[in-house]
Amino acid sequence: MPLVRIEARELPDAPLDAAAAFHARILPEARHAAGSDIVLLFDPADHTHERWRTAAVEELAREAAPCRVNGAVGGSSDTVQAICDYLQNAPGVTGQLFAADGNPRERD
Repeated sequence: MPLVRIEARELPDAPLDAAAAFHARILPEARHAAGSDIVLLFDPADHTHERWRTAAVEELAREAAPCRVNGAVGGSSDTVQAICDYLQNAPGVTGQLFAADGNPRERD
């Protein structure tokens, strides 16, 4: 399953600015890649980035249907590969953001 990697150095630290930069610079590439099932791989960030990332993955999944779009945050290459393997064999899963960094997400 193809990965679209979004590295922390590509985005500002502030969540609102990161969301704006993602939509301006990275979303066009993600839309192009969403002609097939994809996983957006985000570098780890604090809990303040969770909502915009989740919304971006959900909306891109709706737009790309019947292709599937999911996201993963952080993690080792083995963990990311395990998520991709799972998704490859779970055809009904789309629009989800998985935490692959081994740490539970904080809630507001």
